[in-house]
Amino acid sequence: MGRHGWNSAALRWRLTALLGVGAAVLALIVTLVNTLPGGGSTAGTSRDGDKVHGTPATPPDADRPEVGWGFTHTQYSADEGSGTATERVEGLLRTSRLPQDQAIMGWGADNPEPVKGRYDFGALDRRVDFMRASGGTPVITLCCSPDWMKGGTSGVDHTDWSQASLETAPKPDHYADYAALAATVAKRYPDVTHFIVWNEFKGFWNDAERRWDYEGYTELYNLVYKALKKVNPKIMVGGPYLVMDSLDPRDANASRTFKGRWGAMDQRIIDAFDYWNEHKAGADFVVVDGSSYTNDDDLLPDEFGATDKLTAVSEWVREQTHGLPLWWAEYYVEPADGNDDRKGWSESHRVAVQATGMIALARGGATSGFYWNPEKEKGTECAGCLWTPTDGPGGGRQLPMYDLVSRFDAAFGPGARFETVPVAADDVPNVRVLATDKAILVVNTLDRQISAKVDGRTFDMTAYEVKWLMRTPT
Repeated sequence: MGRHGWNSAALRWRLTALLGVGAAVLALIVTLVNTLPGGGSTAGTSRDGDKVHGTPATPPDADRPEVGWGFTHTQYSADEGSGTATERVEGLLRTSRLPQDQAIMGWGADNPEPVKGRYDFGALDRRVDFMRASGGTPVITLCCSPDWMKGGTSGVDHTDWSQASLETAPKPDHYADYAALAATVAKRYPDVTHFIVWNEFKGFWNDAERRWDYEGYTELYNLVYKALKKVNPKIMVGGPYLVMDSLDPRDANASRTFKGRWGAMDQRIIDAFDYWNEHKAGADFVVVDGSSYTNDDDLLPDEFGATDKLTAVSEWVREQTHGLPLWWAEYYVEPADGNDDRKGWSESHRVAVQATGMIALARGGATSGFYWNPEKEKGTECAGCLWTPTDGPGGGRQLPMYDLVSRFDAAFGPGARFETVPVAADDVPNVRVLATDKAILVVNTLDRQISAKVDGRTFDMTAYEVKWLMRTPT
């Protein structure tokens, strides 16, 4: 009995050992199959990156270079969370049909090509599906780049998500690889016809010369531009997505000619823009971003007056590009704290300054802009967000900033013809106004109640109120 028991134990040991060896061999085989000769796991990837994903939609602005006023998806958005909450946001967006921007890597999207020729578009597919379902014009920002294109390690499990890595540009000998990736993305989503090339010149700083590597960026831009046009000549491409930095006029890098009460433009930015503008292969629209405040977070002369910079920069860019449609990929009016959060103002204050900034952009000739939506994953508080977090069934509810962006797009989108309306002399310093023959947006720039007279109508406004007036076209 005991011997049988010993034998039984021995048999179990031998069987376990054999199974263990088998499992190890199987794991080794799987690893070898999922590993390319040059190293780097390919598990979960596909060679079919350019295969059309899902059911392409018909966006509202597919054939025009101006898409209007929308928002950018960031790390968290309404493509995930409670079904009730995400459907609530979809419903909001289907009504407004706001244009939506998404990067191909980072800000909610995974590494799209962790190994050369092997693709992982799962997260980006989900964002594109959401944009399709919510009815807005989809825009893709071609940033950032897989690790193997910038000197990092190839492989699914080797993506370095640190800020330093994410903000590293592809190496010059991989510019063509990046252009090929851009073409793959364009083939995968044929209903996306608007592409922005790169983001804020990330990684294109020339340390030796203490200036932007505008030659490198322009080389990358031109390769991507040509690759996208080869996929579909109707695809519209824009750049350079420079941050239009302003400085204290006394700064050594401050422009001596391009300045205002808001500060002075950084001459190094002007030089970079000029080079791209002169040497670009082409552009269907021009893209910039920036803030109303200086690099030192100074709001000159105050938070409302500083938005005049957005008008001045817009007018300058339009002049340099001979009237190309102007997009602002990002625009900021509230300085961030050390964690890059903007939550120091009340929501009414924030919305009032934001509205003033958007008025300034439109006055300068911008016809498209994307609000950087600082969405949170969980909770009920979300300063500056478009909707409440979607983690629970009660989430996804419209917030004041969504009301502003959606109404601004509806009233002042592409093709809007602005009109001057009378404003009482005493009210001119206190209100900002933008009008067409159908609507007027009025902003109270004071932290107190006022009585204003605009377009012949007198009305009270609470502190920092944003007020909409409807007009009857004549």
